Amino acid sequence: MAAALKRFRIIAWVVGVMLLVLVFVAVPLHHFANKPQLSSVVGPLHGFLFVIYLLAALDLAVRLKWNPVRAVLIMISGTIPFMSFIAERVVTRQVTALLSQAS
Repeated sequence: MAAALKRFRIIAWVVGVMLLVLVFVAVPLHHFANKPQLSSVVGPLHGFLFVIYLLAALDLAVRLKWNPVRAVLIMISGTIPFMSFIAERVVTRQVTALLSQAS
């Protein structure tokens, strides 16, 4: 479970940073400066990484036997700026507590 948590933590941060770059840098450059180059790279890259984020979150959801609502909320957090960081912190606290209880 520790390895699954590590994978989730890494991809949550990567997806969060990519989403911030997309929303606060690439899209404004595209629409206000008529420079679509960055958004044409960052957009698909974020989409690809988001799929990996979904798989990592699903892996944790199955391992931890989350209810479907919680799993979906954690997955959706990768689409809202700053929320993947919060979801990562909440999940890390929960899994760390479970691991400490198990040992």
